[in-house]
Amino acid sequence: MDINATLLGQMITFAIFVLFSMKFVWPPLMRILTERRKKIADGLAAAEKAHRDLELTERKVKQLLMDAKAQASLIIDHANQRAHQIEEEARDTARQLTERMKKSAEADIAEQINNARTTLQQEASELAILCTERLLHKNLDRAANEALLTNLINELK
Repeated sequence: MDINATLLGQMITFAIFVLFSMKFVWPPLMRILTERRKKIADGLAAAEKAHRDLELTERKVKQLLMDAKAQASLIIDHANQRAHQIEEEARDTARQLTERMKKSAEADIAEQINNARTTLQQEASELAILCTERLLHKNLDRAANEALLTNLINELK
């Protein structure tokens, strides 16, 4: 294998190509690779930060949910207590109303009893007068009847 001018030309051309590539092609390629490497590293760092933020947010959400559940439970307890209180107030009001109605009914009954007694006494007096008139065979005048009735009612009371 002889080293001739062609091989020597190819070596010189290859050396020029290597020098040209090192001078003009290699630096932009390295810059692009460095930028790409930096972008990838920044992206990984951002992803890691986002992951940490996500975990922190999930913990905060869990805590907020627990707080909200506790507050809801407290509100429900207060609502139940208020419902029982309203129920008791309604029962007391119903009892008071029942007592008033009972007293009113008792007063009405007493009044009706008194009215019935008075009416019964008047009828009994009239019957007594009627019987007396028949026994005596004479009719008393109206004023005498009224006076006799009044005296009988007063005596019965």
